[in-house]
Amino acid sequence: MRKLLLGCIVFIGFSPAALAQNWTDGWGGEASLSGSQTTGNTDTTDIGIALRLSKTNGPWKSKFDTTYDLGQASGVNNQNRWTIGYQLDRKISEKMYVYGNADYFTDDFGPFKQGSFFGTGLGFQAIETEQMNWAVETGVGYRSQRSRGVGIIFPVTENEVALRGGSNFTYQLNDAVSFFNNSEVIWSDSDTYLWNDIGITAQVAGNLSARFNFRVDHHTSVPFGIENTDTITRIALVYTL
Repeated sequence: MRKLLLGCIVFIGFSPAALAQNWTDGWGGEASLSGSQTTGNTDTTDIGIALRLSKTNGPWKSKFDTTYDLGQASGVNNQNRWTIGYQLDRKISEKMYVYGNADYFTDDFGPFKQGSFFGTGLGFQAIETEQMNWAVETGVGYRSQRSRGVGIIFPVTENEVALRGGSNFTYQLNDAVSFFNNSEVIWSDSDTYLWNDIGITAQVAGNLSARFNFRVDHHTSVPFGIENTDTITRIALVYTL
């Protein structure tokens, strides 16, 4: 199953049609920087950076994103998380598309130290207008997760087939303000992982915008002594590339 899934992704990613155009051209997206500083009873510093790029080439669409979050409280790290992901879509009709995706993360303070997911599936463009856009996806993949050891509990690595569902929704409130709500669920025998990211973006001047968003990450099964749910609240400056 793992070889089959990886083969599907490699086939989609290296199809001659997908590589017909120079892949260094035509990319667009955004870069963002978020941060906060609290002083008083505790000195807390949080910083986050993110890069999201996409490119359309005929029926093909590439999407790349990466984020990094670092936090310190009174000089001691309490957050250190990095994620990177890539997805390639291929339209098969006006509303439908197939995709292959790959994601990887490391997290020093979450329930899982590191993990990866390789999958393929089918997407449906439920709404696509100038004001509103909503796409939903479903698929199957191969997931690997390594838990973070706590005390005398040793890390455990789970490698298994998983099911995936995703939703990406955006709504343009006016020329300067937009709303988004994105979510994903990955289910397997050992754990179900669900995240949701909701927020609003307002243009400040030119290519510069301000964004407020709230993200929840939840695992149904975690090692003893570790919380199931993590949340991140961000206020960021966003630059459109």
